[in-house]
Amino acid sequence: MPPLSLLLLALASVPSSQGVAPTPVPPPGVHAVPSPEAALLTANGNLATPPVPMEEGEETEEVESESAELEELRALEGATLDPEAKPNAEMMQSLRRLGLTNPLRLRMLDALEEPTFREDDTAPPLARITDLASFDISQVKDRYDIPVDMQPRVAEYIQFFQGPGRKWFRKWMARSTRYLPVMQPILEAKGLPRDTVYLAMIESGFSANAYSWAHAAGPWQFISSTGKQYGLKQDFWVDERRDPIKATQAAASYLKDLYGELGHWYLAWAGYNTGSYRVRKMVERYGTNDFWVLAEERGLAKETKHYVPKLIAAALVAKNPTAFGFSEEEFQYESTLEYDEVKLTDATDLDVVARAAGVSVLDVQELNPELRRWCTPPATAAKPYVLKLPRGTTTLFAENLQKLSPAERLTFRVHTVKRGDTLSQIAEKYGTAPEAILQMNRLKSARTLKVRAELVIPVPANGRGGSGDAGGAIATKVAQARRSGVVATRPEDEVPAGTPRGPVAAGPVKTEKVDGKTRVTYGVQEGDSLWLIANRFQVSVDDLKKWNNLPRRNRTLSLGTLLAVWPPDSKGAAPAKVEERGGTIVVATAVAGQAPVGPKGKVHTLAEGETLWSVSQRYNVSVEDIMKWNHIKDHRTVPTGKLLSLSAP
Repeated sequence: MPPLSLLLLALASVPSSQGVAPTPVPPPGVHAVPSPEAALLTANGNLATPPVPMEEGEETEEVESESAELEELRALEGATLDPEAKPNAEMMQSLRRLGLTNPLRLRMLDALEEPTFREDDTAPPLARITDLASFDISQVKDRYDIPVDMQPRVAEYIQFFQGPGRKWFRKWMARSTRYLPVMQPILEAKGLPRDTVYLAMIESGFSANAYSWAHAAGPWQFISSTGKQYGLKQDFWVDERRDPIKATQAAASYLKDLYGELGHWYLAWAGYNTGSYRVRKMVERYGTNDFWVLAEERGLAKETKHYVPKLIAAALVAKNPTAFGFSEEEFQYESTLEYDEVKLTDATDLDVVARAAGVSVLDVQELNPELRRWCTPPATAAKPYVLKLPRGTTTLFAENLQKLSPAERLTFRVHTVKRGDTLSQIAEKYGTAPEAILQMNRLKSARTLKVRAELVIPVPANGRGGSGDAGGAIATKVAQARRSGVVATRPEDEVPAGTPRGPVAAGPVKTEKVDGKTRVTYGVQEGDSLWLIANRFQVSVDDLKKWNNLPRRNRTLSLGTLLAVWPPDSKGAAPAKVEERGGTIVVATAVAGQAPVGPKGKVHTLAEGETLWSVSQRYNVSVEDIMKWNHIKDHRTVPTGKLLSLSAP
């Protein structure tokens, strides 16, 4: 090793680097770059404020170049003074930032004479593999820090990615360049192999928005309970399973625990898919920790047996796409995930955030997929919410946010939907607009609201600026909602919350006594189902099938079919003539020989929770007629207790 003074002199003669590192080269030459968090931290660990660009672009490049060079020299100095020390992650990161062809980097490598520092050099490309059966996996094993074996199922998945799954694999590869550079350093810092990242590829295709039938979410597909166990917050405002940074940290911890418990990466991956308990019991039952042996035995689900070979196949193809028949032109690679962070001390509308930062709302949402609403969560100075913004926009954001007047800001309330609520009623209660509520809750429409559902209600910060204030923040929000395709349902078409989705069975009924028991003959009408009919007569679906010799798997009924029903005598042969739920009439059923039931004089007193729509449905009249007969101009202002005339004067 040359003396430090000579080394510094040699390095000083090398031309400085030209600014920041280039965009990551797509596979097979994908190289790790420093995580956004590392790039934004100052020496004391605090978030760095992005530098204000100088007027002269060349001066900025020079400053950045010299700063990078000093960083490399400091790292090299530490290694030179302690020859026994092994390369640390900080120094490896610094070397990678210089790029493969940078003369300063090459001189540093030669001076150090440390071959392990060349781990990010691109390996020679593999020749095209045309026969998987004869492919020697030992050719590429040293290119991976995870175990890779060529098994029949691995070959099957490679062929699947080449054929039927090719379209999807292209998308996975395109996203890989966005997430590999930020996920792999996190895995490495947690002590995991960097190539474990391909587990996220087969779980979600590196999609932050992926959601499975098992209710698993995010790039690492955490189910709710496991996500909470590893610190991923899931509440009304956020779902951190979708945050690629936090989810990767949680996945690394989970996989590390699985490896510690099961002792082999193949078993750890299988445990990630099916749970460690089942894998551990399989190991104990068959007395082996060889995954390939266990995969041939009974006890593991088919999905789990295929999970490990699928991951190996994905890693093999992803790092050697041309060798496995893919061309570079097939992939439209995404840029690396880069961002700055700002701390917010109050719930803030994403539209306001985007305008202040000078970017689109889509840019903000893509960087913060954990947000479940169109605003950030409530926060305080003691517990701020950390929001990601596109790199280099934090200074502009801070300046513009301070300039916003209260009239341009929104505050938020949370409303729990009660039985009988409609969107227009909720909007009127809070002095806002239905479109604004839909926008804030990422809903396209809300003809029917779910009871006990929670809604974010945007409210003007200055207490004014409701839907009728053309210059207010609410009006701006309504305009934005309409531009994005959000349309509020007409109030007269809204269905109050709690209204059953299906009709109550109301077909023709014949009642008679047979051997002292009541038998009802029911004619099936359009829209009927066994469940609706059973619910009407308060009997079970199984009894209906038994009485009428219907097959157990019968799911549909033919119009006009006559069904025999034997309702309990204590409950009567037929339901009440009118069924009311939450003040809203659902169906008025007519029994043969009886006149429809209605208040004398066709006058109805509007009950709490009722709307003109629900009254119109009860009495089979139109909303327009009710408004005309009662001289009502605005259906939203009809007070509870008002007497409504239900016939023409």
